[in-house]
Amino acid sequence: MRAYRRIAAGLFFVLTQGASTAVLAQSADDPDKSQYTLFNPVPDDQMRDFNTDRPPKANSPFTVDAGHFQYETDMVNFADQWSGTAPGYTVLAPNPTLKFGLTNNVDLEVNIAPIVGVHAFNSTTDAWSTTWGFGDLFVRTKVNLWGNDGGTSAMALIPYVKAPTAPPGIGNGAIEGGVIAPLSINLPNSFSLLFNSEIDVLKDSADDGRHANFINLATLGHPLVKDVTLYVELWSDYNNDPTRRDTQYSFDTAITWLVRPNLQLDFGADFGLNSATPNAQVFAGVSQRF
Repeated sequence: MRAYRRIAAGLFFVLTQGASTAVLAQSADDPDKSQYTLFNPVPDDQMRDFNTDRPPKANSPFTVDAGHFQYETDMVNFADQWSGTAPGYTVLAPNPTLKFGLTNNVDLEVNIAPIVGVHAFNSTTDAWSTTWGFGDLFVRTKVNLWGNDGGTSAMALIPYVKAPTAPPGIGNGAIEGGVIAPLSINLPNSFSLLFNSEIDVLKDSADDGRHANFINLATLGHPLVKDVTLYVELWSDYNNDPTRRDTQYSFDTAITWLVRPNLQLDFGADFGLNSATPNAQVFAGVSQRF
């Protein structure tokens, strides 16, 4: 319980410090769109360039314009792991995230995968099993702190909570949550650099206690040709579960094609760099804004 309080205090510190930074970072050159809300949409000619949280693992700091709707989804996502303590594979098809612009700097995001398949080896029975069902429900709020409408950098905070809607074998049946802090920086020659730091409060695997999970990543993006962008990413995840601490690393690649100003297609592949990480994950997806 004491560890849980320390984690909660850490989350509170991140949120409050980020809010203070946002006040200091406001630019007088940013357009004033504070009058727009969910029920008073931003006019089309004042909307930001289309921006998504996919296809890399990184989240962007940019929110959906107030009064507008956006979906981002895997059409198919396949993860393969044939090493480590739990060999098998996972399939998601699809995996939609629905986003609603609440104000100029805040949006609401809901994610659940309606079809999840897990094929895994049971070390107790020495047999393979396959489980199909819904995934867990994630509800997030993205709060942009600065840079939503221009500038050389942008940052946001994304607190989230997970509701245990997945059946056993897919989910762990626990309410969990955390906060993500994405920071985007524009570099010379059309390069972009995106950092994400994340702290999660997760259920212990052996009991109902809670522990911290830490994710960090860096994503580099650059346009290949007009409307086609390549991303490369380094990702790490340290899970401080008392009974099975482990660290995962991956090298991720992805390409996006902006078909129209509000429609994007993507595909990519992630490659595990140690035995604790899925060997490979391949996916293809689509995103659209209305």
